[in-house]
Amino acid sequence: MCGICGYIGKKLIREEQLAKMNHQMFHRGPDDSGVSMHSLPGDYILGLAQRRLSILDLSVMGHQPMYSPNQMVGVVFNGEIYNFEELREELSDYPFESTCDTEVIIAAYLKWGIDCVDKLNGMFAIGLFDFETDTLYLLRDRVGKKPLYYYVDGKELVFASELKPIMDYPYFHGEIHREVLIRYLYQQYIAAPDTIYKNIFKLAPGEMLIYHEGEYTIRKYWDTADVYHEQRGHWDGMSYEETLEELNRLLTEATRKRMVADVPYGAFLSGGYDSTLITAIAQSISREPVKTFSIGFHDIEHNEAIYAARVAEYLGTKHTEQYIDEKDMLRLLEELPKYYDEPFADSSQIPSMLVAETAKQDVTVVLSGDGGDELFCGYNVYETIARARKMDGLGGAVHSIMSLPLLNRIKLPYAIRTIADNREIETKTQFGGENYIRLAERMVGADCTLQGRKREKQRTGADEVWLPGKYPREQGYRESNWQERRMLLDIDTYLPDDVLCKVDRATMKYSMEARCPILDRDVLCLAYAMPHQYKYHKGIKKRILKDLTYRYVPKELLERPKVGFSVPLDSWLRGPLREKLEDLGNCEYLEKQGIFHPRETNKIIQDYLASGDQGVGSKISKVVWPFFIFQQWYEYYKDKMT
Repeated sequence: MCGICGYIGKKLIREEQLAKMNHQMFHRGPDDSGVSMHSLPGDYILGLAQRRLSILDLSVMGHQPMYSPNQMVGVVFNGEIYNFEELREELSDYPFESTCDTEVIIAAYLKWGIDCVDKLNGMFAIGLFDFETDTLYLLRDRVGKKPLYYYVDGKELVFASELKPIMDYPYFHGEIHREVLIRYLYQQYIAAPDTIYKNIFKLAPGEMLIYHEGEYTIRKYWDTADVYHEQRGHWDGMSYEETLEELNRLLTEATRKRMVADVPYGAFLSGGYDSTLITAIAQSISREPVKTFSIGFHDIEHNEAIYAARVAEYLGTKHTEQYIDEKDMLRLLEELPKYYDEPFADSSQIPSMLVAETAKQDVTVVLSGDGGDELFCGYNVYETIARARKMDGLGGAVHSIMSLPLLNRIKLPYAIRTIADNREIETKTQFGGENYIRLAERMVGADCTLQGRKREKQRTGADEVWLPGKYPREQGYRESNWQERRMLLDIDTYLPDDVLCKVDRATMKYSMEARCPILDRDVLCLAYAMPHQYKYHKGIKKRILKDLTYRYVPKELLERPKVGFSVPLDSWLRGPLREKLEDLGNCEYLEKQGIFHPRETNKIIQDYLASGDQGVGSKISKVVWPFFIFQQWYEYYKDKMT
């Protein structure tokens, strides 16, 4: 629901300029908009704005910016507070005028101060200004379901749900943050706090920003590692069956709360475990058939729609499926920069947009199964990590032997070399990928690599191995189980900045809201607390989630290899997109652009076009596709660069 933006500082900004910034997010909130400007002590100016997608209380009483009765607190808010009805009971002395959850945030702040965020169970990006203390608070939800960017220029601060409003700020100066490009080319997304611009940042999940009199600080109110260990310490030893019952209870309650809306709702149904479980629970609660949506591919090898249809028939949902082809996907390619307004190269964003487009014809709110893999050990890489951990001792021995002068030139098989080279303790679960990182380093150039190394030395105060494509933070999780450690890392990085970003932008393109019951705060805490063998046992991934799903749907409808959304990148880049790729990778163009190393980048592209994706560890489209997406983004926004 909605998009928010705002400004605080001493530079003059007119109301119509803030309104123009706000309008950049029309797709996020086509139902209403609000802009307000305030003069503050010390010649500061505050601007608050919001675009509204009406979900709860469709009346004008839900209009934002919203203010307390005494006008001492103002709020702009994007998201949903799922426990707002319970909070209203606790806040019964507040003179509520609406039935929406925005007003509950104001009442909660007046009673409990900014620590009221600990009581909010939901997805949110909030801008709250306290006129009594002249303090601005920015808050982002625990898992990063809703985005929140901020731009800093001296004492000026601009914030928004997307980059586009910030790029329309009259005094914006955009400078490409080249040091993040290596990681972007490898990971295909940019993780918080970084963005593609040097002076724009993402507020990370579970963070709040506090701005007062030209200075700001960042504070963590929800830290993944701390909450994980706290929940582990409070585990009361429930049996597997008892935990299964508790998970069912919490997911049922989480789904019920996410079905509360004053507009039509439905569910994405891929036919996999997570979406099937959420749909089944929703159907068990609903008084009428839940509307479900899936897309299919004519390529039978990559088509999950047939499985989704079988699940829908068994559950009795009102099912809609849309079959798509290459033409449908290429149609949306040109629109990616507008809606994913920084480079984002997870190609499943395209089919995600298509299923959202299909669902929007009937609903405004959709349930999704996001979070099941990260919380309950579902990705195939977690299985690989379990095997790698068992071989780590042997890998260390091989590494020592291969360090000897007479042996270091011996060529080892790819898998053995990967395990042997995995010696960096901060990235133990992120092994492999060095070939692609080296390609990415070649593409951005040695000067960028050097700057990145200097930046890392300044940050840590020590000479450390710089790992530009990976996240050197695993020690901070204080967890010896490699699978759990990688799951925590994915919850902090891949989940918010890839998976949830993809779904947020895909649904918001069509003015639709996605809700994720599995990412409910209470479900999250239970997943952290339960023993690891409840999630991964004898090679069975997502053990407890699968067993719960079998209560609703027969096992034979679900047991099959995971497919997921598939996009034929290699055939695209060497087929219909080839000419454009060659133009964007032309030495003369790259020289003029001044971002990538011209000769190295052009050589990698030409070699790729000649040979394609070949061999183990040689899927070159892994870096060429993000390069193509970046260049497409750059062409769209280059007028915003300084």
